[in-house]
Amino acid sequence: MMSNTWRDEQHPSFINFISTFLTANAFRLNFVPIAPDFIFNCGGSSVAFIFVTSLDPTCISQIFGRVQKLKLQFANLYVVITLPTKEKNDLFVRSYFKFEMELGKPTFVLVKDLEMGFEKMVKIAHSRGVCKREDATAKLKAERKQIVQAVNVFQRVVTSIPGIDNHDANALNQAIGSIEAISKASKEQILENTDLSADKAEVVSRFFRDPKFYLSPKIN
Repeated sequence: MMSNTWRDEQHPSFINFISTFLTANAFRLNFVPIAPDFIFNCGGSSVAFIFVTSLDPTCISQIFGRVQKLKLQFANLYVVITLPTKEKNDLFVRSYFKFEMELGKPTFVLVKDLEMGFEKMVKIAHSRGVCKREDATAKLKAERKQIVQAVNVFQRVVTSIPGIDNHDANALNQAIGSIEAISKASKEQILENTDLSADKAEVVSRFFRDPKFYLSPKIN
């Protein structure tokens, strides 16, 4: 997303470059009234940018005031500034310390020209999206591992009941539910909701109620 206000302040040729570059990299460009100059949504990650294409000494206070304001509104905010000359670079350095900016909050990206600045923005947005996807994948793998471990524990506990095998344990899990639910189920409930035989249903029902059963389980 590109700010309408920012777009209107730029030369049409640069806007055309941006549109072409985004299309080539499978991004869709929308012009909207947003507070930052750009917002990229990439891989589930939202990244905001302020893009200062010309560091004007008369607008320094306005630029850094805007940075201070937007960094409170956006967790992922970057400030891209074009500094084509040593004078512009010196002006930035003096202003950075004058307005007491905190290092890395937000991150400033200093470039030599407009095209380089925009390419940097796209790379940053893409890398943030990739990182988020990798984090999500790692979290999903961890959750799957926990589920497998929970199923294994369930199987070990239920198959410790005399005469109950893995098929019976799966049937009980799907029809009755947790170990706690199984412990409260009657013989009739087990027979009605599973394919266990009457003898097995009796054993399961007694296992959680009769000390002769639950004090000596056979965990394999």
